Amino acid sequence: MTVEIEGVTLHLAHPDELAAEWVGQSELMRHLLAAWMVIHEQDLPMSPRLLGKPGVGKTTLAYAAGKRMGREVYILQATMDTRPEDLLVTPVIEGTGSLRYVASPLVTAMIRGGIAILDEGNRMSEKSWASLAPLLDNRRYVESIVAGIKIKAHPQFRLVATMNDDASTFELPEYIHSRLQPQIFIDFPERDEEKQILRENLPFAEERILEYVTDFLQMAHAADERYTVRDGINVARFAIKLKSLATQKTHEHEALEISIARVLGEEALRYARRRPADS
Repeated sequence: MTVEIEGVTLHLAHPDELAAEWVGQSELMRHLLAAWMVIHEQDLPMSPRLLGKPGVGKTTLAYAAGKRMGREVYILQATMDTRPEDLLVTPVIEGTGSLRYVASPLVTAMIRGGIAILDEGNRMSEKSWASLAPLLDNRRYVESIVAGIKIKAHPQFRLVATMNDDASTFELPEYIHSRLQPQIFIDFPERDEEKQILRENLPFAEERILEYVTDFLQMAHAADERYTVRDGINVARFAIKLKSLATQKTHEHEALEISIARVLGEEALRYARRRPADS
C-alpha cells in the first residue's frame, strides 16, 4: 500500500494483528479511552503513558483499547538504537539504484487514522524523542528530513507510549514528559484476574496448574518480587510440556517446580507451593 505526500511516494506498514484480550482492571481501560476522546471541536486527543513493570500487560491494554475503538493498531518497538528515521521514514535502496521511502508503523497510523503504540518508549534517546515533539502537541505533524516532507496526523490518529519501570531506560526529556500525559500506572492484577489471564492465554491448561501458578505469583507479589503474569504463563506452559513427556516417576508437582527453576531461577522456588507429603 502506498500514498503520495508532497510528491513523495510512501510505502506503508501493515497493521499488527494479535490474539490479545484485556482481562479485568476495567478502570484502566476507561482511563486510556478517556485520554483519547475528543469532546469538542477545539479539543485534541491526549497521548498517554502506560507505566509498569515488564510483563504486566501494558501493550495488551493499548492494543485491546485500539481494537475496542474498531481501529487499525500499529506497534513500533523502541530500543536504545532507535533513530529518528526509524520512527518516521526510512529510505531503502531498490535494485535499480533508486530510493524507496518506507513509512514506519507510527507514520502509517498517522496517515490512516490508526492507533500507534510506541512500545518501551523510555528506551529511546532524546534525539529520537525530539523528532516526535510536534506530533505530541497541538501541531500534530512530523517532519521527515530524509524524505523532505511534512506529514500531518489524521484526525482519528491516536498514540500511546508504554514504558517499563526498570533500570535499563532513559529519563524522558522534560518537554516530552509534559506532552505524554496522563500517566496510567498498571500494577499486578488481583488474584481472580490473574488466574483469568492465565486461563485466557492457556485454555488447554488443567485447573490444578492454573491454581498452582496463580498461588505462586500471588506469593511473589506479596514479597515485592518482579515476577509477572507473563512469567506465570511461561512457567505453566513449560510445566504442561514437561508433564506431557513425563515418565511414571515424574508427576505434575515436580514438573511445576522444574519449570519455575528453569524459567525464573532456583531462587524463585521459595514462592512455590510445598509438595504434598505423600508425593
